[in-house]
Amino acid sequence: MKVTGMVSITPIGVGMSLSDYIATCVRVLQESGLQCQLHAHGTNVEGDWETLCFALYRCFESLQQQNVRRISLWLKVEMRSDREPSLEAAVRSVEAKLRSEDSL
Repeated sequence: MKVTGMVSITPIGVGMSLSDYIATCVRVLQESGLQCQLHAHGTNVEGDWETLCFALYRCFESLQQQNVRRISLWLKVEMRSDREPSLEAAVRSVEAKLRSEDSL
């Protein structure tokens, strides 16, 4: 089953800079074959549901190998049964509506 979603994994108790840890997780997500779009507050993902679940497990493993002892995960996932979900299609739909409002 293909899904789209937003993932935010936050290591806790490791100091102020989190970019090394975030890069670790984004790398794991990408290497799992998920389409990823990094943004300031998380990572949008697109791919198979089972692949995403296993990739998140691997993110936790990788962070634990970096001596992270506490991890917070925020996950929002969408599955559609009427058509295959797509990050690109979702953005295009909103942008088209914005363009049509601009022409009013």
